[in-house]
Amino acid sequence: MSTTAVASPAASPDTSPMGRLELGISVRGGRSVASYQFHEGSLRVLRPHYLDGSGQVCYVVVNPGGAYLGADLLVLDIEVGEGSDLLLTTQSATKVYRTPGSHAEQRMDLRLGERSRLELMPDQLIAYREATYRQRTSITLRPSSSLVMAEVVTPGWSPDGSAFRYEEVRLRTEIRVETDHGSHLLALDNLLIRPPLDDVTGLGYMEGFSHLGSLVVVDARVNQVIADELHTLAAGRDAHCGISLTRTAAGTTGLVLRALSHNTEELNGLLGSCTAMLRDRWHGQAPLNLRKY
Repeated sequence: MSTTAVASPAASPDTSPMGRLELGISVRGGRSVASYQFHEGSLRVLRPHYLDGSGQVCYVVVNPGGAYLGADLLVLDIEVGEGSDLLLTTQSATKVYRTPGSHAEQRMDLRLGERSRLELMPDQLIAYREATYRQRTSITLRPSSSLVMAEVVTPGWSPDGSAFRYEEVRLRTEIRVETDHGSHLLALDNLLIRPPLDDVTGLGYMEGFSHLGSLVVVDARVNQVIADELHTLAAGRDAHCGISLTRTAAGTTGLVLRALSHNTEELNGLLGSCTAMLRDRWHGQAPLNLRKY
């Protein structure tokens, strides 16, 4: 695993997405609702759900194709308007199969308005044998916005129980804070995972671990106390975990939690307990129950 500042090669400008989703959220009658939505190709959203009385709306993104293949490009554009509250998840795991001669790619633009909130909680990304996947996420928010974003990357498995060897997974996330005085870079994370062909115990393969979990939080209430509490939650899990705090020149704070494990459920449990603590502490909400079966 490496975290470099080198941008991933861009797809051809004339590449046509096989799936596109646009979703805008605003407040109406005390609840967050879709002010507009558009989809084409291999992306859809299910009807909205309200999991509690907070007014937060939950949308589930669906890929009817079931998986990503070589040269697939999916584009998502999400805007969470002023004062609105969105929980965005997926219907199932994102599966990336063999991508001979090309790569699968997802591009996501997220924009958060004043006092808005976004919880982005997709199911895990599963990369199978000979898969190459690139994900580019661009996030702009205001100092009063709140963002919680979780992700798990796991290798696919064969019927005999051995791990498939994907070629490459690259996840590039850029977070900028927009103020009245300009745009400020909060974080630029370019995560590159290339499992070696022979040795799976070296630093290049996440120090011998096979699964990666990440949690990104941007909120004015992030501080060292919150980071320490999240680290305490992680201490009870079968995972190696580290947390970094970040801050812009304008004072906006955020943190990144990264965990390594051999087990998807262990990482899902860790990220779930962390988000549950933040939901209870900051919003008085119960832990998420996103059962989809």
